[in-house]
Amino acid sequence: MAQPSVILATASYDHTIKFWEAKSGRCYRTIQYPDSQVNRLEITPNKHYLAAAGNPHIRLFDVNSSTPQPVLSYDQHTNNVMAVGFQCDGNWMYSGSEDGTVKIWDLRAAGCQMEYESRAAVNTVVLHPNQFISVVLQTELISGDQNGNIRVWDLTANSCSCELVPEVDTAVRSLTVMWDGSMVVAANNHGTCYVWRLMRGTQTMTNFEPLHKLQAHSGYILKCLLSPEFCEPHRYLATASSDCTVKIWNVDGFTLEKTLIGHQRWVWDCVFSVDGAYLITASSDATARLWSMSNGEDIRVYQGHHKATVCCALHDGAEPSTC
Repeated sequence: MAQPSVILATASYDHTIKFWEAKSGRCYRTIQYPDSQVNRLEITPNKHYLAAAGNPHIRLFDVNSSTPQPVLSYDQHTNNVMAVGFQCDGNWMYSGSEDGTVKIWDLRAAGCQMEYESRAAVNTVVLHPNQFISVVLQTELISGDQNGNIRVWDLTANSCSCELVPEVDTAVRSLTVMWDGSMVVAANNHGTCYVWRLMRGTQTMTNFEPLHKLQAHSGYILKCLLSPEFCEPHRYLATASSDCTVKIWNVDGFTLEKTLIGHQRWVWDCVFSVDGAYLITASSDATARLWSMSNGEDIRVYQGHHKATVCCALHDGAEPSTC
């Protein structure tokens, strides 16, 4: 079967991963994932593989194959894996776990290549976009944990180069970095987003300059996400919450642009299309939804899971259009 130009994957507490034709809303493949919940999904930059972060493993599935078996399994975490992502060339993968570690995996070799101790359950990890090269040793990862710590891991020095705590003992649930590396946002359990301008220090170390504090929701923020490059010159922040809404904020002044209303339960995850014209969300109401950023309306509802849909991944091959 030919690969759709737009690949949407969703995972649920019903222990399945589903692949959808994002445009038509048709589910064309279901993978059974019986021995663990899936906490996070990520598709490799070349669209060849889907990474599913579970407990305590990460499994890599072939996107183009019909086989239900994973191609590879990464098993060196000892608790729920809450974050997973890829370097831009897809040569290596990073992960964060409730076992308190951040790990680096070379996809061309077996086993974990690097490990960093966060000393608290890691909820979120993002890659600083200063890594437009294929060498793992010249970049930074930023992690957020259950104790409220944000840490920058310098892969060159193989150490933590920066540490800050926006709110003591308040879990950092989600981190997002602007595509040009100019800004980072951290969202927490109190519905607050902390925003920093990222500055390059004299020792090539990233410095955080406080920019804004946004009280975005009354409940938990489960995911925050900044808009992609091809959305420029508009810059948006999406926040998904336990209050059943997703809010879209204009980064210029952090004013509320629109509120996406339609989900009936917690909204766990969201992902922008490559041009920022659409947003897909995943919710405890067992659905995923496709939203138009221009009018805030839901265009399509993806129904098929039987329990909470907790994460989604999108790789769209469409040409970027004006946001």
